[in-house]
Amino acid sequence: MKLLLATTNQGKLGEIRALLAGCAVELVTLNDLPPIVEPEEAGDTFEENARLKALYYAARSGLRAVAEDSGLVIDALDGEPGVRSARYVRPDASYAERFASIFSRLDARADRPRTARFVCALAVADGTRVMFETTGTVEGIVASAPSGAGGFGYDPIFHYPPYGATLAEVSDEAKRAVSHRGQAFHRLAAWLERSPATNHQPINQPTTTNH
Repeated sequence: MKLLLATTNQGKLGEIRALLAGCAVELVTLNDLPPIVEPEEAGDTFEENARLKALYYAARSGLRAVAEDSGLVIDALDGEPGVRSARYVRPDASYAERFASIFSRLDARADRPRTARFVCALAVADGTRVMFETTGTVEGIVASAPSGAGGFGYDPIFHYPPYGATLAEVSDEAKRAVSHRGQAFHRLAAWLERSPATNHQPINQPTTTNH
C-alpha cells in the first residue's frame, strides 16, 4: 500500500520517515507527484487542520494520505502561537524573529508561568473518509533563551524538564521517544501494522499527554 506523506516540511519528513521505518507501506511524498496547490489551513484546531489536509490530498492524489498539524501552545500567551505556529509573526518570518516575539511577549507577562506544550494532530484519509486520527502532546517550559542546534522549528526554545534540556539539545532518537509527533506516528505505525493493506475501518485514538 502506498501512503502519501502530505507535508513539504523537510524536518517533518525526516522525522516521519524514521518513525514509520519498518511499516509495510510505500511512503510517497508530494515531491513524487505532479504539483498540488496547498490548501488553506482554515481550521480553528490542530485536529480540524489535520483532517482538512488529509482529505484534500487524498482527493487530489488518489492515494491514502496522512497529514498532520502541529505547533507550540504557550499558556501565558493564551495558547499562541498554536495553529498559527508556522505563520507566527508572518508567514516568511525566521524562527529567530518568532523567538524574539515570544520572549518579548513573555517578558511583558513575567507573572505568568512559562508552561507550554507541543501538539501534533494526525489524520489519515482514503477517498472522502478519515480512516484514522490521533493527537500527541508533550509538556514543557519555554526556555529563557534558544539553546541547541538539533531539531527544527521551535525545538531550541522548548525545555523538556525530564531531560533537563531543550528538544534541540538532545539526539534525534531521544526527541522521537517523547515528542508529540513521535507519539502520534507511533500510534499510526501500530494501526498500519495491524492491517496495512486491508484496514478499512475508521479508528479514532484518544489524546495522550506526556508529562
